[in-house]
Formats: sequence, C-alpha cells, structure tokens
Amino acid sequence: MTAPSHTPEAPAADAAGGITLGRRVLNYLASGAGIVLVLLIAILVVIIAKNPSAGEPEALVNSLHKATPLLLLAIGQYFVIVVGEFDLSVGAIVTTQAAIAAVLLNKQDEGTYGVIALMLVVGLAVGLVNGLIITLLKVPSFIATLAMMLVLVGATNLWTGGGIVKGALSDEFRKIGRPLFGIENVPGVGTISWAVIIVVVVGVLAGFLMKSSFGRVLMVTGDNDKAAAFAGSRTNVTKIAAFMLSSVIATIAAIILAGNTSSTVDLSIGNGLEFQAITAVVLGGVVLGGGAGSLFAAILGALTLYFIEPLFRELGVSPELRPAVQGFILIVAVAYAARSGSLRRRKGTEKRQS
Repeated sequence: MTAPSHTPEAPAADAAGGITLGRRVLNYLASGAGIVLVLLIAILVVIIAKNPSAGEPEALVNSLHKATPLLLLAIGQYFVIVVGEFDLSVGAIVTTQAAIAAVLLNKQDEGTYGVIALMLVVGLAVGLVNGLIITLLKVPSFIATLAMMLVLVGATNLWTGGGIVKGALSDEFRKIGRPLFGIENVPGVGTISWAVIIVVVVGVLAGFLMKSSFGRVLMVTGDNDKAAAFAGSRTNVTKIAAFMLSSVIATIAAIILAGNTSSTVDLSIGNGLEFQAITAVVLGGVVLGGGAGSLFAAILGALTLYFIEPLFRELGVSPELRPAVQGFILIVAVAYAARSGSLRRRKGTEKRQS
C-alpha cells in the first residue's frame, strides 16, 4: 500500500521566495534609485498634506510640465556623467539657443520650424566641439565645457547687446513650451502639454539607447576607458556622442523653457541650470567618474530636486535657502555615490582575486 504523498517543500519554497522578494525590495531601497524614490515620495506626501489640491492629477501633470526643462537637462547630463565627464556648458547653451530663436523669429510665425532645426544643428555643433576638445586635445571636460560656457555667454552678449534680447519669440514657437497646448481633454487630467510628451519621448528613447550596445560601451568607457579601448571599444567616438546628446537635449530644454516664459528672452534664462542638472543626476546615485548609475535614478533625482521648491513654499521656508540646500544635497549625494563606487570597485577586485 502506497503511503499518501506529502509536499511540505512547497510552503518552504514559497517562504524562501517571499524572503527573496523582500530582500530584493530592501536592496533596491538601499540603492541610489531607491533612496531618492523614498525621498521623492516623502516630499510629495508633505506637500500634499499641506496642500491637498497639489495631489490632484491635473496639478501633478502641471508640476511635471514645469519640471520638464530640468528633466531634459538631467537626461542629457546623465550621458556625460556616466561616461566619466562633465558638461558645464548646458546652461549657456539654453541661453544662446533662446537668444537665437528670439532674434531670428522676432515674433514671426513663418520660419518657426526652420529656426528650431537650426537650433538643433547648433546644439549638435557645440556638443561636437566639446567632444573633440576633450578627446583629441585631452583637455579635462570640466575645463573644456567651462570654457565653452564662457565663449557662448560672451558671444551671445556681444551679439544681442546683453540684458533683454532685442527680438521676440513667435506664438507658434511658444506653443511647444506652454502648458495649454498639447493633447487636450484627457479625462481627469485636462491637457497633457507638448513639453510633457516630449520629455516622455526623450526619456524612452534614452532608455532604449542605454539598453543598446552604445549604452554598454558608455558604461564600460566610464568605468575604465583604457580597458574599454584595449577591448576594441571606440571610446573617443562614444564620448563625443555623449556630449552631442547632452547639447541637443539642452537645446530641446531651451525650446521648452523659453516658450514657457514671456515672448521676450532674458539672457539670465540659463543661469545655474548646469549645476542643477549635475545635482539632479548625482542625487539619483549616478557615480561621478562614470561607469555606474541608472537613467531612471537620474530622472528621479531631477523630480526630487524640482519638488524641493514647492516643499519650501508649503513649509514657509525662504526661497533664498534653495541654493544652500542644493549645495548640501550635492555634497551628501557625491559623498554617498563616492562611497558606493568605492565599495563596488572593492567587491569587483575581491571577486577577480578569488
């Protein structure tokens, strides 16, 4: 007579699976992306608790619209930082591109998309020059892009006379950056602006790019460019491409940012944006020096940095404190990223030795 079979292993397996899932969640929350996600949720909870209307879908989409320039700049800066470099010229690119649009259009709708095409070409050219200076002349990216920033600011001031640009953006141009234009009558949301749609498209394309062979070479180059070159990777081409992506995406940010302001352009429009972008990326746990960090984490870092200002507003904190808080966040984030990178390299060394 055969004894009835028992399967006590199933609950044990389920329990083990539960432990594994829980451990994965804890590991994720302990990562750079997980920490900034928790921080973002905490900030949103405080904002909504103080102002419940801020949690309504329409208000959240409007906040996302306002954050689109920073989100775009963070995506562009991510490509550069993950390959082990910096791009300090993006704020000046925003200013220069906005000035180009205002002067050339001068409120005339005709030629709007031709001017946008020209702006994208200028963005590609600036990124190409940055990349060539860094790869061929071996100038550190911090110095090269700082010099490019000064060149762009000086040339733009000389061309426009400084201050308020003599010219104005066309209504057709401004539609791209204004919240009232986009996909209208979305249930529960209202209008999803073109700016939000653009940042989603750019984010998705950037994600696919990081999953491609280019993204893998980008990571390997940032981790160890000499080893990557020895393995046959075209590290110089990869770095140049990263800077061109950064400049083009900064140009898109300029189109949205300029369009969301008045029709006139102030030459202070791009001031400090380069440091906000770097702070956002590093806040997301992307390692300075390259080779580690996710695009999604960089985007979370940009959102977190953006929502600090409404948090201060709801708490009644002076907005003048934001630069100090931004500096503090940058120090903490860099220290954490450096520690994480050191631990990662140590584990990699121990693994190779074993």
